[in-house]
Amino acid sequence: MKSKQIGFMLILLIAGALLISGCTSTQSGNIPASTPTVTTTSGSPQESILVYAGAGLKAPLDEIGSVFTKKYGIAVQYNYGGAGTLVSQMNLSKKGDVFMPGSTVEFKTAKDQGLVNASQIVAYHVPVIVVQKGNPKNITSIRDFARPGLKIALGDVNATAIGKAGAKMLQKFNITGAVEKNVVTRTPTINELTVIMNLGQADAALLTLDQVNPGTMDAITIPLSDNVVLITPIGATTFTQNSDAANKFVNFVASDEGKAFFAKHGFPIYPDPAYASVKP
Repeated sequence: MKSKQIGFMLILLIAGALLISGCTSTQSGNIPASTPTVTTTSGSPQESILVYAGAGLKAPLDEIGSVFTKKYGIAVQYNYGGAGTLVSQMNLSKKGDVFMPGSTVEFKTAKDQGLVNASQIVAYHVPVIVVQKGNPKNITSIRDFARPGLKIALGDVNATAIGKAGAKMLQKFNITGAVEKNVVTRTPTINELTVIMNLGQADAALLTLDQVNPGTMDAITIPLSDNVVLITPIGATTFTQNSDAANKFVNFVASDEGKAFFAKHGFPIYPDPAYASVKP
C-alpha cells in the first residue's frame, strides 16, 4: 500500500511539473510566433461573411462587426494577420468576401493578383517613432535608429504595412545597413511590435499612431516630409459568393458611422486636410 501511495505521489508531481512547464514555455524576451487570428460575431446562421483584415485594424473592426451584425443580421468572421500572409491565404483558398489591409500598397498587390477590384478609403495609418517612457536613449528622429548600441524593433517588410513604410524611410536616409545592425526583431504583425515596446524589450520601434500606449511609451512625430503615411482601403474580393453582403459591409465600414469607430481608436479619418499631400 505504501509503495502505491508513493507511486501516486510521483505521478502527481510529474503532472504538476508538466503543467507548470506548459504555462511558462515562452522565455522572457521572446514573443511567440504570430498566426492569423479568427474572430466571429454572432448573427443569422443563414448569412455570414469572411473578412481578411490587417491585425492592426482589430480594435475598430471588432466593434464594427458587432454593430453591423445587429443592424443587418449578417455574421462577420474576421481573419486577422499580416497583409502579406493574408494575400497568400486568399490566393490559396479563394474563399472569403472582403479584404482590408493596412495600406493601399497591399491592396494593390491583391488587385494585381486578381483577388480584389474596387476599393473605398477609410482611414490613415500614420507611422510614428515610439520609445520607452521618458525616452532614456534620447531618440529624436528616425536617423537615430542607426546609432550603435540601440535595440530597434521593426515590422517584417514582406508581411506588414509598417515594415514596408519603415524600409522606405530608412532607404530615403541611406541608413538601412546601419539600422539593420541594431534590429533585434522583425514581427509578422504590428500588434507584436506594440507588445515588445510594452514589455520594454526594445529601445525604439516604428508603430502607427493608433497603436501608441501612452502609459508605457512615448511617441515622436515623424515630419510629413520624412514620413510614409499609409492609407487604409477596403473592398470585396473577386471570388465572394455573397457579393450583396460583402458590399454592404464595405459600404458600412466606409460610411461616417463606420469611420467613427476608427476615429475612436486613434486613426485619422480619410480625408483629412493634414494629410492632403498623401495620395492613395
